[in-house]
Amino acid sequence: MRSHLLNGTTAESYRRSVTEGVGRVADKLATVRGPFTGTTPAELAPVIDAVDLDRPLGDVSAALDELEGVYLRDAVYFHHPRYLGHLNCPVVIPAVVGEAVLSAVNSSLDTWDQSAGGTLIERRLIDWTAGRAGFGPATDGVFTSGGSQSNLQALLLARQEAKTDDLSKLRIFASACSHFSVQKSAGLLGLGAGAVVSVPVDADKRMRSTALAAELAACRAEGLVPMAIVATAGTTDFGSIDPLHEIAALAGEYGAWMHVDAAYGCGLLASPTRRHLLDGVERADSVTVDFHKSFFQPVSSSALLVRDGATLRHATYHADYLNPLRTVAEKIPNQVDKSLQTTRRFDALKLWMTLRVMGADGVGGLFDEVCDLARRGYDLLAADPRYDVVVEPSLSTLVYRYVPAGDADPGAVDRANLHARKALFASGEAVVAGTRVDGRQYLKFTLLNPETTTADIAAVLDLIAGHAEQYLGENLVHA
Repeated sequence: MRSHLLNGTTAESYRRSVTEGVGRVADKLATVRGPFTGTTPAELAPVIDAVDLDRPLGDVSAALDELEGVYLRDAVYFHHPRYLGHLNCPVVIPAVVGEAVLSAVNSSLDTWDQSAGGTLIERRLIDWTAGRAGFGPATDGVFTSGGSQSNLQALLLARQEAKTDDLSKLRIFASACSHFSVQKSAGLLGLGAGAVVSVPVDADKRMRSTALAAELAACRAEGLVPMAIVATAGTTDFGSIDPLHEIAALAGEYGAWMHVDAAYGCGLLASPTRRHLLDGVERADSVTVDFHKSFFQPVSSSALLVRDGATLRHATYHADYLNPLRTVAEKIPNQVDKSLQTTRRFDALKLWMTLRVMGADGVGGLFDEVCDLARRGYDLLAADPRYDVVVEPSLSTLVYRYVPAGDADPGAVDRANLHARKALFASGEAVVAGTRVDGRQYLKFTLLNPETTTADIAAVLDLIAGHAEQYLGENLVHA
């Protein structure tokens, strides 16, 4: 079995095996006709359950043959131009090369003596990203597994920086459109669900600063402590960007930590034309960025930035067997000193390779393309009497609802939209997402593929209308 260990003696076997695996994936990418096959859990589960994991196949070629039936055939392919579902992006080739390198070398980014250059590359990328955000020389940060972990760590720092030890008095303010990880983080931090105050949004789904001011004043009047304000720069449903300057002013007035969840909107940091949409982010205490959303990176690639690196001490613990306290005096750069994770992948290498091959303008130009596409998609929806579209896009999402001609029961229209989404997914022709707005069922395009065209959007809208009309017609006949 030692022949399967990757080392100097098996380097040629590694080359052949990985080349064969890459070839299989390349063939699949070149031949898939839709983003999905339409398989169901009931159909696929028995295929996977039938695999006897106690009887190995013995070689990579046989395992790859089997993989076709248990994974590759029925995977959801985000690279396809009619994948319009969640915040999943197609990935750029330099990042995939980086993924192959980091997986094989297998550095762990917790301590210098496990990573060396990897540590310095990650730190350099944190400085680069923070510079793009407008932070000064005191900034710091760390790569994380994703936006949820970044938000959790930001709120941990905010909790520790708050001016009370009575957790029951702490409050977090976030818009009604903020990510659910804010509530989850409050629970994990021992604050309870009631600690998160939901702030109303305006017609463009942006936090209303007047409502935030009122909630903060009420908090103070009740003797409570405004621990943090979470501004969102790119909400999951609408791509809306909260008024960052106004929120920063209120955070300063009330002594609250300001966190910007820019997991989605971080692509603006590289945009040649839209960077101004993030103006005010430089006033935040912390910022979440998800490179695997709008920098076209493979999962996972995320980071937390903090304006004052000293606040990361709240995540610092020392262990004699890993990062003893003496290493601080010796100025040994151990990333575990600032991370919630211990063992951690060298995910930063993917972004490094991307920037070294494409440059920031190359990445930002791709993000600009999908934002431009969203504008054209909005114009299509606004001109189509079959659809109601909620707000004009700030980034690259569109939320809309099929509406039949004439009067129709709103509940039936809800069911028609839900049916259309499910039927489209089952057909494998396209993938769209769904959400609820004011209690009603809506559909959503998340546009992150520059290869998607307005013709793709128009075709998918026709498919959705067809499924919805068929559902309503059949139900009318049954009624």
